[in-house]
Amino acid sequence: MENDLHLSQHISKRFNQELEEVRNQVLKMGGLVEQQVNDGLIALLNGDTKLAQQVIDDDTKVNEMEVAIDENCTEILARRQPAASDLRLMVSIIKTITDLERIGDEAEKLGKNALHIFSGQEASPQSLELRHLGESVKKMLNRSLNAYARMDVNEAINIIQSDKEINSEYDNVSRLLIVKMMEDPREIKNALRISWCARALERIGDHSKNICEYIVYLVKGKDVRHTSLDDIKKQIE
Repeated sequence: MENDLHLSQHISKRFNQELEEVRNQVLKMGGLVEQQVNDGLIALLNGDTKLAQQVIDDDTKVNEMEVAIDENCTEILARRQPAASDLRLMVSIIKTITDLERIGDEAEKLGKNALHIFSGQEASPQSLELRHLGESVKKMLNRSLNAYARMDVNEAINIIQSDKEINSEYDNVSRLLIVKMMEDPREIKNALRISWCARALERIGDHSKNICEYIVYLVKGKDVRHTSLDDIKKQIE
């Protein structure tokens, strides 16, 4: 049997519908998480405390979606006992929603820190240092979700490679914030919060990378976690 994914048609049309429904639920959860990240970054850059609170509140919805999808997968596994590509689909979904939930947690951190930084204050110029990193991370997450929707292995590998750029940007922001804290000790408190936000964005990049690794597993049947990019390319040739 080939490793490449072939979503077969089953004798039970209901089984096909169940698989498609749960996959659509994952994409819906991904959309909610993507909006949460976008709103968290806007709140942080613009000092929008109302939007920051909305980001925090939305995390409950993300958590509820994770639990609901997990329960659906458990029921399908128990009733259908899927094998081969269908089993890989179930496993990849369970792993993906875990990373999506954690992305939601990181977005919540953006909202919480925005509240602390901007409550009763004008927007701090330091938050602007996160703009480029934030845009890069948002783009990576969006590409990861689109690749998951299309089961695009080649795009997934390109995204995995781009994580190095996110890490490099994070290091640059961290160094810049350290310099600012040394130059003006009065900014240490807020600079630390901005640093925590930069770390949250870097972690969102890591979770987006994980989703792409699950795409490779789903389509090719290869577990490429903790594997170098060159080895990943060799495994899927």
